[in-house]
Amino acid sequence: MPDRAKLKEAILNGDARTAAEVTRTALENGADAMDLVTNQMVPAMDEVGRLFECEEYFVPELLLSARAMKAALEYIRPLLAAHGARTAGRVVIGTVQGDLHDIGKNLVTAMLEGGGFEVTDLGTDVPPVRFIQAIEEKNANLVCLSALLTSTMPAMRTSIEALISSGMRSRVRVLVGGAPVAPQYAREIGADGYVIGGSGGRLGIWETSGER
Repeated sequence: MPDRAKLKEAILNGDARTAAEVTRTALENGADAMDLVTNQMVPAMDEVGRLFECEEYFVPELLLSARAMKAALEYIRPLLAAHGARTAGRVVIGTVQGDLHDIGKNLVTAMLEGGGFEVTDLGTDVPPVRFIQAIEEKNANLVCLSALLTSTMPAMRTSIEALISSGMRSRVRVLVGGAPVAPQYAREIGADGYVIGGSGGRLGIWETSGER
């Protein structure tokens, strides 16, 4: 029986090959897929986030850990789907039209997947119509819009306006994020929440009563 703690260690170390191998072997020996997620993978990513906030980890370490997490999830996702495991939600995420940056988006994607969300990553330079199509195709209930450049931030507003025009806005919660995105701007464009920059994927959400 493999040492399951090695999965957490592999993710912390950004070792994708070991993370995948330990996961595969554990599943072949009867390990429960959700147990691996809950007791090894999620705690690993929580620790990665903590280390990032303490400035012991930096963006390269975060990306390596995210890659290791994704490698392990490749073996786990089909099993969860086959057993009808409920997801925490269905997410469509992408960097908005005109912006080719994806580091922050990739980190948030990894955090969401580790938290049990089913994530559809549309990549970069995503036009509003593609977000709408993906929401319809995946029956998503959350959409995440990313932008790194101040010059592409207006595309977030355009995307939200497209959701309203298409009748999709009432079906989804909208989160926005990226280095230049502030809570005030997120409110102004009609988003439901925002990803706090520099937090390794920690989400700041507000409702009409205020931030929480």
